[in-house]
Amino acid sequence: MIPLNKLAKLAPRHRMRKSALVLGELERGLLGGAESSALELPLLGYALGLAKLLLGDKDSPEAVLGAASGLMGAYANAGEAREDQAARSGLLRAVDTLRHALIAATGQAPADWDLIDPRTGQPDQGSRLVRPGIRAFLEDLRSPFNIGSVFRTADAFGLEELILSPDCADPRHPRAQRSAMGAVELLSWRRASLESLAGELPLFALELGGESIETFVFPKRGAVILGSEELGISSEARQLCTYGIVSIPMSGAKASFNVSVAFGILMYAWTRSLDR
Repeated sequence: MIPLNKLAKLAPRHRMRKSALVLGELERGLLGGAESSALELPLLGYALGLAKLLLGDKDSPEAVLGAASGLMGAYANAGEAREDQAARSGLLRAVDTLRHALIAATGQAPADWDLIDPRTGQPDQGSRLVRPGIRAFLEDLRSPFNIGSVFRTADAFGLEELILSPDCADPRHPRAQRSAMGAVELLSWRRASLESLAGELPLFALELGGESIETFVFPKRGAVILGSEELGISSEARQLCTYGIVSIPMSGAKASFNVSVAFGILMYAWTRSLDR
């Protein structure tokens, strides 16, 4: 990390931008399984030094001053109980609050790549519970963010495989990787045409105008088709969905979900039906 005395010599805006980046590295270290002793020095000790530097800077915005004071207060309140889970959580949240205050003070809106995975490091792929025969086909999803979010949800619910149409965004795109939080490396996936799915498994789609998710009888093995963010499923996909169409009842005027949110709702209902 950049020494605090070097940070102090930077121009105010540059110092805040650099401080936000440094706090991001520090927060990843604290979240990455650091032992309780590592919360003292150098990681947390550095954060405290940075907070003092910002508090002593007349150019620091009020929000940054408040967040820096909050970090100092969280450390003081933790006292000798810094190994306690609640104290650790409070200190980490104070570090995160200061980092985002610095991001906002430099005129940036937080993006998905600014957010830190609460479970850093490489998960154990062998611990993943896989539900055989439970798959999803993504038809022309264009947003890398949505692709990554679907991967993360698919891992959470134990899908055996994700199948991507040729025109889907690349799961290895940086924004997809960021929203997937490591799930792209955990989950089996491939690219294939829609036509290649015919006869593999029972096919159904998540789409407007179908049977309510509350009464739909999910298959024990099958694949759900998710349509594009703009156009939904194609007519070709609809013809292949011999198992049916399932819809989520909505009350809003917009009457739509983000595709990754809708997928999460669907997978919760599907896996619950499998576990009964």
